[in-house]
Amino acid sequence: MFFGPMTFIFMLLFFFYIVFFFFLVQINLIAIAFIKIGIPSEYVFTALFVSLVGSFINIPIKKIPQQSMTNETSVRFFGFKYRIPNWEKEETVLAVNVGGAIIPVLISIYLLFKTGLWEKAAIATVIITILTHRFARPIKGVGIALPAFLPPAIAALVSICIAYHGAPVVAYISGSIGTLIGADILNLNKIKNLGAPVASIGGAGTFDGIFLNGIIAVLLAVFLSA
Repeated sequence: MFFGPMTFIFMLLFFFYIVFFFFLVQINLIAIAFIKIGIPSEYVFTALFVSLVGSFINIPIKKIPQQSMTNETSVRFFGFKYRIPNWEKEETVLAVNVGGAIIPVLISIYLLFKTGLWEKAAIATVIITILTHRFARPIKGVGIALPAFLPPAIAALVSICIAYHGAPVVAYISGSIGTLIGADILNLNKIKNLGAPVASIGGAGTFDGIFLNGIIAVLLAVFLSA
C-alpha cells in the first residue's frame, strides 16, 4: 500500500494535533484539580508551570554503588580452563524529582495549614503508604513499579470515607505523600540491586506518576462525592 507525500504530512499533522489536544485536556484537568483543593485561581498557572518544569529536574543527593558481573575472562592452569568473572563497579545516582516530590510536598503542607485536616490526612496517608508499599515491585534496570491507577483510586475512596467534605484535599495529600513514602522512600534499600543508572524519588519525566496520583485522586474524589 502506498501513500502520497501529502497524505503522510496530513497524517503527521493529525497525530501532533491529537497529542496537543490530549496535552491541553490534561492541563485543564490539572487546573481543575488545583482549584478543587483550594489553590487560589491566580496561582494555578504558576503551580502548573512549576510542576511541569520541575518534572524535568532531578536533584542528585547520593551515589549508591552497584556491583555487577558484566563479562568473563578465562585462564588455563595445568590443562584446565577456569572462568574468572570480571566484576565491574557501577553507581546509581539517587535524586529527588522537583515536580514529583518537592512540589507535591510543599502543596500538601500548604493545604494542611490552610484546612487543618491534619488527623484525617495522616490516617489516609498511612493507609496509602501501607498499600503502595505492599504492591510496589522493583524492576531491575528500571526502578520501582506500581499499578498506575491503584494509589489514586484508593486515595479517593479512603478520603471520602474519612473526610467526606474535605475529600479532595485529603485525597491529594494521601495520594501524593502516601505513594511517595510507600513506593519510593520505603524501597530505597532495594535500589542497590536494581542496576539502574538513576533512581529518582518522585519519578522523572513530564507529569510523572506521583504528581498525577494526587491530581487523579482529587478528580476521583470530586466525582465520587458529587
